[in-house]
Amino acid sequence: MRLNEIVFNDAQPVESYGPGFFRIGGERIDGPVIAAPSGTRTWGGFEDVQPLLDLAADVDVIFVGTGADIAHLPQTLRDQLDAAGVGVEAMSSPSASRTYNVLLSEGRRIALAMLPV
Repeated sequence: MRLNEIVFNDAQPVESYGPGFFRIGGERIDGPVIAAPSGTRTWGGFEDVQPLLDLAADVDVIFVGTGADIAHLPQTLRDQLDAAGVGVEAMSSPSASRTYNVLLSEGRRIALAMLPV
C-alpha cells in the first residue's frame, strides 16, 4: 500500500463535529459553517445565499449538509445556485463532511456549507 501526504492548501478538512459545532482546521466553529478554497467561515443558513453565490466562480460543486438527516433544500436556494452555474448536492452533514474530505484530498474544486447536527 502506498501512502501519500495530503496537501490541502488553504482549504481545510472537517476534523470533527458534534451537537451544534464543527472542528475545521483545528478551530471550533459553532453553528452553520462554510468551508471553501478561500477558507472557513460561519454561515447564516439557507437564507444566507450570497456567500454561496460568491463561491460559484471558484468551485464546481457545493455540498450542503442539512443537519443530522437529509432534507430537501429550499427551492429558491437551489434555483439561485443553478442560475449561478454551480452544482449543489444536499445530504446529511455527516455525509457531506466525509464526501468533502475525500474530494478535497483529491484536489477537486468543491465547497461545503453545513448546518450542525
